[in-house]
Amino acid sequence: MGERIAQLGKMIRFAAACAVAVLAASAAQADCREDRVDLRGPWGAARFSVEIADDDASRARGLMFRESLPARAGMLFIYETPRRAAFWMRNTLIPLDMIFVDETGRVARVHHEAIPHDETPIEAGENVLLVLEINGGLAAQLGISEGTELRHPRLARDIAVWPCP
Repeated sequence: MGERIAQLGKMIRFAAACAVAVLAASAAQADCREDRVDLRGPWGAARFSVEIADDDASRARGLMFRESLPARAGMLFIYETPRRAAFWMRNTLIPLDMIFVDETGRVARVHHEAIPHDETPIEAGENVLLVLEINGGLAAQLGISEGTELRHPRLARDIAVWPCP
């Protein structure tokens, strides 16, 4: 009888350990969602809720005609493959910071305080896979700069500097 109780105790401990592992994995996965991006660097970390622009129509419209953007919100432009990218502010009513990210999730360039309605192209350079637009001035306020790491489920896990679980 004592042996059966010992075995039962081992089984219960094993089941509990499995449950903890499953919960931990679920929590980690929940941290990495399509509608959020996480950024980290020597300055600290930040999370933004994002709208996704991943086709020609949604990328062309972007944040045009918006009168405001919540403080921790933005738009994440996603391309199918890395490319040369340029943006402008036609019909954009609010100043924006544009954060250009390569395929590894590393910030390659930050354009601060893009001017509303300005049609001057804002060049990102080569090998851009993602562009995060947030309220103008926020990147400087937080310390987001070249080398900052971004995490999002659309980055390939095998090459991302900070992959989703």
